[in-house]
Amino acid sequence: MKSNSLNIVERVTAPTPKWFKIIRTIGITLTAVGGAILTAPVALPTTIVTVAGYVLLGGTVATAIAQTAMQTEDNEPKDKQDPE
Repeated sequence: MKSNSLNIVERVTAPTPKWFKIIRTIGITLTAVGGAILTAPVALPTTIVTVAGYVLLGGTVATAIAQTAMQTEDNEPKDKQDPE
């Protein structure tokens, strides 16, 4: 798979390396926490709401970047490479 000729859909659906799967999971969690705080039905201090907005933004960016990272032939897992 040549990474220079991929469009965004092919890149997002390509296999993701393990490290970026972990980052993606952390990003999704941060996004969920930030969204839950922002939509809480109680009045929260302005500082907490502001921090929740930044957590939501950070989680969204981390998830998007981690999802577009793709596994190439150069960084295949050791168990999938041919023995030399």
